[in-house]
Amino acid sequence: MKIGELSRRTGVSVRALRHYEAEGLIRPARSANGYRAFDEGAVQAVDQIRGLIESGLPTRIIREILPYLDGPAALMPEVPCAYMLGEVARQRDLLDRRIQALTGNRDALEAYLRAARSAAETADTAA
Repeated sequence: MKIGELSRRTGVSVRALRHYEAEGLIRPARSANGYRAFDEGAVQAVDQIRGLIESGLPTRIIREILPYLDGPAALMPEVPCAYMLGEVARQRDLLDRRIQALTGNRDALEAYLRAARSAAETADTAA
């Protein structure tokens, strides 16, 4: 599929897809006329990349861990790079903090909705 179709199927802009390619996150084949040619697996890869980016991971980390996310454990290097281990641990800790903050925000919204609905029901019965 061409880049425009991948964009439509994933909801990711063509510009972002070109950025992912430049960062080495996706690797399309090239047709004889030079157009990018993506296979069906690109849709899932882009969805996964998007999710990781939305989680706050930088593309430099995504580029390193992406091959290991869905592949067999045999792909894992025998001796992982100490720097990468530290970076991945740091990103995991950042995600944990974001999850805690998001959970607190969700709980606050839920409390607001309960109070607002209760007030609306009280107002409806009083009228």
